[in-house]
Amino acid sequence: MSRFCKILLILLLLCPVLSRAEPEEPPEPEAPIIIGGDQNYPPYEFLDADGKPAGFNVELSRAIAEVMGMEIEIRLGPWGEMREGLASGSIDVLQGMAYTRERTREVDFSTPHAKVHQSIWIRKGSTIRRLKDLADKDVIVMRGAVMHDFMLRHAELKARLHPVATLEDALRQLSAGGYDAALVAKLPGEYLIQKAGLDNIMPIARPLVAQDYGYAVKKGNLDLLARFNEGLVLLKKSGRYRTIYEKWLGVLPRPGLSFERAIRLGAMIVGPLLLVLIMTVFWSRMLKRQVALRTEDLEREVAEKRQALHELEVRQQQLIQADKLSSLGVLVSGVAHEINNPNGLILLNLPLLKKAWDDTGPLLDEHYRQQGDFKLGWLNYSRMREEIPQMLEEMQQGAGRIRRIVEDLKDFARRDDAELDDAVDLNEVAAAALRLVDNSLKKATDHFRAELANDLPPFVGNAQRIEQVVVNLLINACQALTDKGQAIRLRTALQDDGRLLLEIVDQGRGIDPEHLPKLTDPFFTTRRDHGGTGLGLSVSAGIVEEHGGQLEFASTPGQGTRVRLLLPAKENIDEPVEKP
Repeated sequence: MSRFCKILLILLLLCPVLSRAEPEEPPEPEAPIIIGGDQNYPPYEFLDADGKPAGFNVELSRAIAEVMGMEIEIRLGPWGEMREGLASGSIDVLQGMAYTRERTREVDFSTPHAKVHQSIWIRKGSTIRRLKDLADKDVIVMRGAVMHDFMLRHAELKARLHPVATLEDALRQLSAGGYDAALVAKLPGEYLIQKAGLDNIMPIARPLVAQDYGYAVKKGNLDLLARFNEGLVLLKKSGRYRTIYEKWLGVLPRPGLSFERAIRLGAMIVGPLLLVLIMTVFWSRMLKRQVALRTEDLEREVAEKRQALHELEVRQQQLIQADKLSSLGVLVSGVAHEINNPNGLILLNLPLLKKAWDDTGPLLDEHYRQQGDFKLGWLNYSRMREEIPQMLEEMQQGAGRIRRIVEDLKDFARRDDAELDDAVDLNEVAAAALRLVDNSLKKATDHFRAELANDLPPFVGNAQRIEQVVVNLLINACQALTDKGQAIRLRTALQDDGRLLLEIVDQGRGIDPEHLPKLTDPFFTTRRDHGGTGLGLSVSAGIVEEHGGQLEFASTPGQGTRVRLLLPAKENIDEPVEKP
């Protein structure tokens, strides 16, 4: 064996020994990310009855940690301490912080995951209604919170600020009567007053300011911020974000019906019914005593009594239905609020997506020129670059249309007891009504036409009430059609006698001549088997009469119906319209 071969053999025998001489040390585990938050800010973040973190922010943070493979530790405490912890480095990220331009000097914000509406809270009977009413007033704010900073920026109001540790302290001190107002976020405030049983305070109707709400890290910690932004995107794409959102921010829980109140309500309902029953039995016995003397009269009276009882049952059912209709306005407002929240998120994110597409377009075009066509999604890029801007625009328009429809529904459902002294455009009322019943019209007919006259003078009254009349008339026209080939036409005009005209003509089943004089009678309906209450035209006729106008009906069975709404134009009214 040559000398070279011997050396090579020795080296081969030593290799395993050398490789085991210096074993590699296992990598140190990554330290958990410390997430801070407010200990009393329901339903976003709070300590539950067991002292453990709970709420929307807490569940969202845990979900992000799960999808991103992060170890986290959630700490909830006084808000001021949490902000100091972020500044000192003992806290890595705050899971819920309202965005302001001033705060961006200290922290970097994530994509917002919610919207917080800040409100002015007052005691019932207070005259405070807007920001300027806080001038020279005693105002409670949470120390270090966004509304504390907000009031410091509005020093011109000269309001006397009283910082407290928590939002619950602010609401309790306001309820006790020591101060004029408190600045508290609307949703947390509603939860806290239910928890504390405070029934003498409330928020003003219009929110003071709406602020983006999301994660915040110390200025410059962009790597950590990017991980939370990416986690939010993944949760939204999977639908898990929506599940968490609806669980915590969907519907505010309401107090249940107490046993005593249930007993009182039961007595109020059963008592009158029992009285009617007793009176009926007494009356029947009296009739039986006279049967021998007045057999024929008894039979007639019994028949009349049976008819009266039947009508009483019908009236009771109609009143129950009317109560359901009155509750519909409250339901519409709640549903509209729930639709506005996700739709607002869509409207907020679409401009960002459009800007992102515009920014990446040149890069994708360059890649297309160099490498040829490629797949984007399921389609070729050469097609998608034309369609994506159009899809984004259609989504923007669709979300805007949803917002307009929701606002119209809220206006329609809102009770309005204002005086009849507004100058109202009949064409605008008709357009608003058409937006509300657009879906019903599309389902009922393929041949709808609206002809709105130009340069109509206004009428004096209330737009919302006349809009309610037009909606009722349009729905009745839709229900009268038997197939989608039949047409509905709406037009407005100014008549020679100076009155404004809104006319609705349908080609439906028509109305029998004997029913025409009864159309505006309360509870008269030809659609009782289909759930009709007979209240729509009765209420509409009353509204039109309040405005000094009239409703006219003409119909031919099997050919259709014509309804004419006539209102006096403003220039032809000598005196303001008053309620009768």
